[in-house]
Amino acid sequence: MTVTVRSFAKINLGLRIGPARPNGFHELLTVYQTIGLHDIIRVRVMRGTVRVPEIEIRCADPRVPRDESNTCYRVVEKAMAALRAKGRVIVDIEKRLPVQGGLGGASTNAVATLLGLERALRKMLPAAERLRIAAEVGSDLPLFLVGGSVLGVGRGEQVYPLQDFPATACVVLTPEIGVSTPKAFAEWDRLCGASAPVLENFASHKLTAASPSDRMVELSHGLSAWLSGLYSSAPSEFVERGGRAGNPLLRLDRAGIENDFEQVVFPEYPKLGEAKRALVRAGAKYASLSGSGSTLYGLFVSREAAASAVSKLRKAGWAAQATMTLTRAAYWRRMFAG
Repeated sequence: MTVTVRSFAKINLGLRIGPARPNGFHELLTVYQTIGLHDIIRVRVMRGTVRVPEIEIRCADPRVPRDESNTCYRVVEKAMAALRAKGRVIVDIEKRLPVQGGLGGASTNAVATLLGLERALRKMLPAAERLRIAAEVGSDLPLFLVGGSVLGVGRGEQVYPLQDFPATACVVLTPEIGVSTPKAFAEWDRLCGASAPVLENFASHKLTAASPSDRMVELSHGLSAWLSGLYSSAPSEFVERGGRAGNPLLRLDRAGIENDFEQVVFPEYPKLGEAKRALVRAGAKYASLSGSGSTLYGLFVSREAAASAVSKLRKAGWAAQATMTLTRAAYWRRMFAG
């Protein structure tokens, strides 16, 4: 039996990079938000006399690894051991999301593979075991076991579901640039480490001496105020209605929610800074790099405004597409839809 799973992407609503831990990982603080763009994952299990699981990764995109370095491969390996299952597992990845794009493509593929594998085997892992496997394979994986609006801390793998924000029109812009996350972290450490000044305002090049720890606290306070203001002042039916007036996702700029990676990625890749400005000119109420890039996104007041922006951006030569943010319920409802 072949199980087909939609593998939805994420964007980051703000991202702060904290000090590096002794193990080399950085403390992070971010809000993940799932969106409607996705890859397609097909999982098939062929039972037989195989004593140890055989895993085959198939993908037409040559940039996607097919060996044990692939996140889907590693998830299958761990899940089969945890489920004490045998057989040959074939994972077919239909790529629609950019590789190295900041949308969590490899991570969402792995989680979709895990959920598809459970269905194919008709065996379920306990929720805690799923999270353990996901966190071992990669920092971004656990968020895709939650979906919707998700607070990420630690190295991003400690996830907490937030009250969902209204479904919001979104335009995703994907310049043909591959940004390496390890390289971006290394550049952050070089320019913005605890002993170096932080580039606080990229446009005006003003320098401050704030440390990464200070900036984590700053975003934590700003994020807490923003979220508490949302939850205390907005009527509960607002999220259910998906109303536009006062949509908190369209007030991110005013709340000071930013992505630290922009400070090191934009100087290295000026075209990405241009792309952000193009989104704002096209009408985005908020625009940001997602993760370490190279994908950028803009949030819009309506589907119509997003569609108009896509038309303008494409005429200007940008690869842009419109989508919507996904609430937690929509994320899970659409994952296995036919």
